[in-house]
Amino acid sequence: MQVIVTAGHVDHGKSTLVRRLTGMEPDRWAEERRRGLTIDLGFAWTRIGDEDVAFVDVPGHERFVPNMLAGAGPAPAVLFVVAADEGWMPQSAEHLAALDAFGAGRGLLVVTKADRADPAAATAQALREIAATSLGAVPSVAVSGTTGAGLGRLRAAIADLTGGLPTPDTGADVRLWIDRAFTVSGAGTVVTGTLAAGTIAAGDELLLGSSRVKVRGLQALGEPRTRVGAVARVAVNLRGTARGDVGRGDVLLTPGRWRTTAEFDVRLRGAAAADLHRELVLHLGTAAVPVRVRPLGTDTARLATAAPLPLRTGDRGLLRDPGEHRIAAGFDVLDVDPPPLSRRGAARARGRELADPDLARTYLLRKGFVRAGDFTAMGLSATGERLGEWYADEERLAALRARAAGIVTGWDRTAAGVPVEAVRQRLGLPAPELVVPVVRGTGFEVSGGLVRRPGAGLAPAVEKALDVVAERLAEHPFRAPEADELRALGLGRRELAAAVRLGRLTAVAEGVVLGPDVAEQAADRLRGLPQPFTVSEARKALDSTRRVMIPLLERLDAAGHTEPLGDGTRRTSG
Repeated sequence: MQVIVTAGHVDHGKSTLVRRLTGMEPDRWAEERRRGLTIDLGFAWTRIGDEDVAFVDVPGHERFVPNMLAGAGPAPAVLFVVAADEGWMPQSAEHLAALDAFGAGRGLLVVTKADRADPAAATAQALREIAATSLGAVPSVAVSGTTGAGLGRLRAAIADLTGGLPTPDTGADVRLWIDRAFTVSGAGTVVTGTLAAGTIAAGDELLLGSSRVKVRGLQALGEPRTRVGAVARVAVNLRGTARGDVGRGDVLLTPGRWRTTAEFDVRLRGAAAADLHRELVLHLGTAAVPVRVRPLGTDTARLATAAPLPLRTGDRGLLRDPGEHRIAAGFDVLDVDPPPLSRRGAARARGRELADPDLARTYLLRKGFVRAGDFTAMGLSATGERLGEWYADEERLAALRARAAGIVTGWDRTAAGVPVEAVRQRLGLPAPELVVPVVRGTGFEVSGGLVRRPGAGLAPAVEKALDVVAERLAEHPFRAPEADELRALGLGRRELAAAVRLGRLTAVAEGVVLGPDVAEQAADRLRGLPQPFTVSEARKALDSTRRVMIPLLERLDAAGHTEPLGDGTRRTSG
């Protein structure tokens, strides 16, 4: 399927043309048919050549420009309609300005009412106007909706237009901008939109705002479908979604694949940043939201929207000035995760930074480390040195490796190594899993939760103290040394933590340490007790103290060696 939007001045015959091509009535509302005026978006479809073609018929009256923009935003191609008897008109210019701001690149000029006037003059002027926009040079066809003259040539021209459209990516992440929502008796809430990329299937889970919703059913071209791939006009029946919870401008997304933002940097098209009013309305997809404009450079600006939007680098939208009834500018999204502008001169510096065409590289230089999934969610091509699920800026990585070596070398030599979390914090790494690749090549390793030299053990003084503890535990395995005894031996929290990481001791509670195989020893002894047994009976059997016994039994419970019975007694398992 291909999707084409109509555009043009009010009463130039857009809806008549769609009716002639499809045999369907695009105007959905009784008021539209009574007044002969398209107010909201209309939809119809037909077969042209080897392709199903769906038409989005938009209103031409200036009062309904927001509705027109909701239809034009997601459409891949346009039929631009001009009447032969009236020629170029104000809404012709505003619709063309909107298409230019959206960056529309495929189109066809249709000069209607050719039975009322010679279409030559209207055709020539319209082609000149269109050629100066993103549509460029387009073919033209003159027709009469009344007599049907030229409709055969028009169908052939539409076949050529759709045949030249790019192949959609049906495997892409779904972003369905909703242009209509309604209730169907017995089915519930249904939403419609133009699926520009990706595939939706019955049973899929999608994201609507902050909620996950399930696809109950699908329709395309009025027929039920189990799955619909782009490009398509699609109706989606949402399970368990109230009609009041969804409307035009909302969007269905592949979960976990999009970043929503209310602040982003753009490059402007068609106007200088300094010439724009600071308060405008942003149109992108079917959304229309108030936006505040902050200039960054001559053609760059930061936009802050009243509501967050799911955006990627390269998205195109427009800024409309409703007070002056004009399209103020188009824009291309450059960065959906921009830095704060808190320092004096930061806006100008940011504008200069955005001049770099390698946006992915610029973002990586600022962040240092970026998840692969974040590059995808932002619409950027991954760059940098791959570190598992992360990419790193090579220069920053080299500098951090040098710092990591200094941190480990200068750490307290009584310890077996530096805790991984301490290294992460001192290097400012965004995630613990980055410590291993950052340390790689420095002559150190990550083992037992520590960064240390390969084969490095504990300092001699610590080893000697642990030998003393081991002798005591050999005689009484379940009597933990007291805190003052450990301090007298020079075993503080850091030394004990290092010994635990290396498997020399077992920590059963804060400041309570026993031998490395204490759990297995305790379980073996407790199996010899009459079952079930009390804490007091266990303490006597193990020749221990209550300070040790309570946390030790809880550890045995968690490991599945013992089972609490709820009455203060336990029994052994296995």
